[in-house]
Amino acid sequence: MENIKISIVTVVFNAQNTIERCIESVARQGFKNVQHIIIDGGSTDDTLKIIKNFGDRISILISEPDQGIYDAMNKGISLADGDVIGTLNSDDYLANDEILNEIRPFCSVTGWL
Repeated sequence: MENIKISIVTVVFNAQNTIERCIESVARQGFKNVQHIIIDGGSTDDTLKIIKNFGDRISILISEPDQGIYDAMNKGISLADGDVIGTLNSDDYLANDEILNEIRPFCSVTGWL
């Protein structure tokens, strides 16, 4: 249970005002075995430029038109290889820098792992 991997899927379209805070909240986590997958629906603002500034902090980046938010989520989930998969919308962020460490014990208690 100590070596679990958590995949976070973020779908985004034209969120230049919020995507940086979202990505930073994942990158700052004390729990480090995190796969952050970002599915961009072909943003036309500076969203993709901002995402690319985070380089190695993003595990997978796909930028292409999609059929909407659920199509994008399904793309991200299909690429995830974590033991636990969560979604974090582009205008949301993780509450604190230890939240993934805080939820990790519940993953095994509930039988997910």
